[in-house]
Amino acid sequence: MFQATPRGSRRLTISLAATGALFLTTVVAAAPASGATESTENTDVCESFRAAGDNFAEYCIGEEAANDVAATNTIPGIDEIASTANIRQIANIPKFGGFASEGAYDSDLAFQGNYVFAGNYEGFNVFDVSNPSSPQVVSQVVCSGSQGDPSVIGNLLFFAVDQPRTNDSCSSSVGSVTQESSWEGVRIFDISDKANPRYIKSVRTDCGSHTQTLVPSKDGKSVYVYVQSYGPSASAFYCKTPHDKISIIKVPLDNPTSAAVVATPVLFPGTTGANSTSGCHDITAYPELDLAAGACMGDGVLFDISNRENPVILSQVRDTNFAFWHSATFNNAGNKVVFTDELGGGSSAICTSSYRTNQGADAIYDIVGSGADRKLVFKSYFKIPRLNTTLENCVAHNGSLIPAMGRDIMVQAWYQGGISVIDFTDSANPVEIAYWERGPLSDTRRILGGAWSTYYHNGYIYSNDIQKGLDVLKLDDPRTNNARAISFAELNVQTQPSYPACTTVLRNRQNGGLDITSGITCLDGVTVNGATKVAPGAGLIAFNSTLNGSVTATGASVVSIVESKVNGSVDAIGGTVRDSAVTGSVKTS
Repeated sequence: MFQATPRGSRRLTISLAATGALFLTTVVAAAPASGATESTENTDVCESFRAAGDNFAEYCIGEEAANDVAATNTIPGIDEIASTANIRQIANIPKFGGFASEGAYDSDLAFQGNYVFAGNYEGFNVFDVSNPSSPQVVSQVVCSGSQGDPSVIGNLLFFAVDQPRTNDSCSSSVGSVTQESSWEGVRIFDISDKANPRYIKSVRTDCGSHTQTLVPSKDGKSVYVYVQSYGPSASAFYCKTPHDKISIIKVPLDNPTSAAVVATPVLFPGTTGANSTSGCHDITAYPELDLAAGACMGDGVLFDISNRENPVILSQVRDTNFAFWHSATFNNAGNKVVFTDELGGGSSAICTSSYRTNQGADAIYDIVGSGADRKLVFKSYFKIPRLNTTLENCVAHNGSLIPAMGRDIMVQAWYQGGISVIDFTDSANPVEIAYWERGPLSDTRRILGGAWSTYYHNGYIYSNDIQKGLDVLKLDDPRTNNARAISFAELNVQTQPSYPACTTVLRNRQNGGLDITSGITCLDGVTVNGATKVAPGAGLIAFNSTLNGSVTATGASVVSIVESKVNGSVDAIGGTVRDSAVTGSVKTS
């Protein structure tokens, strides 16, 4: 039964004035959490992770076959940073308050305006990133329950709990899967006051909620929460075998406390699913295209979600090279999917010479065909080319698209393998164009750490590091800088939004005016010597450009002028002019 959280009972709220001491670039190592082991030669490293209640220990590979002594000579030292020249850290907020211990793992991220919502196994933080180089702590909500993935829509935040609790309150303790009274599932918070999020509803789901994905309804009046979970057992009260399904919660936006499970579609009936498939780890929805990509343990799956309460499998693939299908990312066109393989459950050192270059990697698939005949077709693997020590957990993990003009580029977390920026425009030949990583957390024991989720949002890269807290990075590269022309008011990476796709990308001087009659023309560092006219239905995106003449757009599909100069007026109802200088009048509303 839901119990409202008494104000202040387990919620820690930190005022803006109290945050000055938190903005450090390095931190002292935190003390081991309860259940974490100190270094001994005979210690089973998996034992350190069992208290987390996640899949780390279940898939943990205890010891690798080689020490990779030669590799360690090229790896940064403890707390040292290595990176390409085109990416740098501009801010870090170490873990603090109720999340300071080693066992309080930072997890996923969600975004709304200038706010970042950072999940943790013990609750979530709210940060104000109006100035990305100096994030401010708005609040910390302590409300324990592995693994703490957050998603936001409007005034609501959804928080995934994948650990049996004695009840649904924030003051609960760890419960037992065998007890009917135990609770796990999704908590719902009202975040209309970011400084004081308010717990308003809980929804129990079978096997809890390891991850969750928001899918807006067609009429915009409700949001569906696709709940992914797994790990059934005969002794569990709410998580019995078989569990080849997801849970779907419907949340009326004008009455969120009436949220309830409305469907539990069985995705892998009979023997359809792979032997290891007992649910899905993660599903990324692309609502605008009525598509979803599921990383379902032993299967990669493409769904039609035109009926939100009844996902239909379009294509299902398996790969003997993949150990555990973990997450998925579409490209903007919705004709490619990048799946990740969480070999070792995230706790193992997979980025060593003991493993092949395509183990614990990404797999890139094209989506071919149309309608009900769409299929996933394998194109290539990608894995970071650097080696780690055997004390660093590393594997492909959560990432997001960077909305670069005319290219498919994503940034991705690799735990202690760091952060990688990958161009997969040619899906058969992905290329890393930037990376940033810390050295190992210890030279004596394997501490679970590194970048859990690394996402691009409105010009910056935000990364939630399991042990080091929130990192903010700036990518400065001619292939990606133009992505700053695209911004989102709200971003849940597993609810993938679309952005205007460039039909034509111009990078050269235009000696004369520009007449855009169809498609979307994107300008990247262009000088246009003359007036720019955009026809109804056509579009203009200008970044770092100089328009020597007026801009006129009536009924355009999109007009976005960012970090540019217009020597003339702008008449573009519904358009955006941001961080730009305009000598004439501006009419966008």
